[in-house]
Amino acid sequence: MTYAITGASGQLGRIVVEKLEGRVPASDITALARSPEKAADLGVAVRKADYAKPETLGPALTGIDVLLLISSSEIGQRAPQHHNVLAAAKAAGVKRIVYTSLIHADTSPLNLAPEHVHTETELKSLGIPFTILRNGWYTENNTGFVKGAVAGGALIGAAGDGRISGATRADYADAAVVALTDASQAGKVYELAGDDAYRLADLAQEISRQTGKPVPYKSLSEAEYAQALKGFGLPAFLAEALASWDVLIAKGAVFDESRALSRLIGRPTTPLATAVAAALA
Repeated sequence: MTYAITGASGQLGRIVVEKLEGRVPASDITALARSPEKAADLGVAVRKADYAKPETLGPALTGIDVLLLISSSEIGQRAPQHHNVLAAAKAAGVKRIVYTSLIHADTSPLNLAPEHVHTETELKSLGIPFTILRNGWYTENNTGFVKGAVAGGALIGAAGDGRISGATRADYADAAVVALTDASQAGKVYELAGDDAYRLADLAQEISRQTGKPVPYKSLSEAEYAQALKGFGLPAFLAEALASWDVLIAKGAVFDESRALSRLIGRPTTPLATAVAAALA
């Protein structure tokens, strides 16, 4: 059985490849990347595959049995880019596809959801066995701000007391490896999230505990948070998107208590304390 992972040089893709190497021979794995040189250190075959350039996708998928389609990072371009990959996969004779979607994509208020729903619909109509992993919030989306919070003396956000069922990239990567290597996962759609939800105030408290420094959580309005992120150097479109997502998080957009992820991977998801320690390291 041969496996290919798109976006293999990205933050999730790299972890999936490394974990998959622990389950199947490295010779059976192909890393697909827009810039192959960025995946050259993974210890597996690398092929150029650009979501936006269909001419690269057919050759990249030749001889591949099982494909992990990690969703594109280009919000607003995902639907056509994913279409290119799915069309190439069908033409290449790929036998099974695993796709990383968004938790509760069909009902989510997040503006990320429609493109995922579009891809899910196309995938289901393709005639190829599939597994859909609706990944929840990545804990790293929040712990990425840990060092800045320590330096600035506060953790800021606009999520109020919203509960975040976050899991780490390593948790989601383990789920992808299970879905890739277990043919019985075909036809399943999973809502994946962390076991224990946290609030940003809980994150601030954990930062304070581990650093010995007072780092309170300050909940801002959407406009205030967007302005603060722009002040940190984030592009306006990204700052405004992050702030809008926080407001929806406050309303429960990324809360899920099904524990489907830990059941799928056969272990508890990574605790918040562990993720914070990694971010501080």
